[in-house]
Amino acid sequence: MKKEDGEGNIRMKFKGRDFLTLMDYTNEEIDFILNTATDFKNKLAKREPHEQLRGRTLAMLFEKPSTRTRTSFQAAIAHLGAQSFYMTPQQTQLSRGEPIKDTARVIDRYCDGLVIRTFEQEKVEEYAKYMESPVVNALTDLTHPCQGLADMLTIKEKKGSLKGKKIAYAGDVWNVCHSLIIASSIMGMNIYVARPKGYDPNEKIMKFAEEKAEKSGAEIVITTDLHSAVKDADVVYANTWHSMGGPEKEKEKRIRDFKPYQINANILSEAKKDAIFMHCLPGYRGEEMTDEVIEGPQSAVWDQAENRMHTEKAVLALIIP
Repeated sequence: MKKEDGEGNIRMKFKGRDFLTLMDYTNEEIDFILNTATDFKNKLAKREPHEQLRGRTLAMLFEKPSTRTRTSFQAAIAHLGAQSFYMTPQQTQLSRGEPIKDTARVIDRYCDGLVIRTFEQEKVEEYAKYMESPVVNALTDLTHPCQGLADMLTIKEKKGSLKGKKIAYAGDVWNVCHSLIIASSIMGMNIYVARPKGYDPNEKIMKFAEEKAEKSGAEIVITTDLHSAVKDADVVYANTWHSMGGPEKEKEKRIRDFKPYQINANILSEAKKDAIFMHCLPGYRGEEMTDEVIEGPQSAVWDQAENRMHTEKAVLALIIP
């Protein structure tokens, strides 16, 4: 079989599919998305046009504030030649009690896809249930698959491959952490999540990851020991201690509980000498990481932020019919 025939076969698997969680995608499919993102990144660097979705329309429904997700998606959609329509629930009849199933079916008649950033994973799934066009999860409280793709692309660029790489994660055990656990289990990375006792990953996420890890050879370790997590890590990943949409009333308690888990220069020095520092942003200097670390030579944070656009572009180009 010719290479282009094989590529065509896997490409056909994407058309019309939703992108709700990385759990719905195989190792081969995720790798194909990452390769597609790299192709788009190279085209953009060379100023080569890639308007694969010219004439398409995409709705963007955001219930949460956003900097990177909104800007990266709108830029990606523009580069692909499509039009995007940004909405909040307050600007729609959702604010007056219109059911999701009605809103979903109306959007479906106007647009070729929906990008949604919301709270409950169940909302994303309900839109997907009532829409024929693809639905993209741009963040829920449970998962953040678009961030997961950007993280994997960044690690692959900086480290050459994914399998066997050790990620030390320190921060809130929330959507980004869940997607990193899922990605690691599928792609064969080793992830060590360091957190205070009592802050544990979602049971459904862990059950999936443990089953996948048996096949991929990944190590999924949840620990209270930051030093063992960071030791010999290829990637040191910090995240906020009080995630957006999380229990804000617990903010002060979380700051106290997570204080021993700050990534500073001393902690980063315990990782491999060529380890990279990552953070999904927004970041709080002086809490989960120091200014010295995020602004230091090992920081890959800005490349990581840029890669949101390239990976989102790949997803949209692959799934929008």
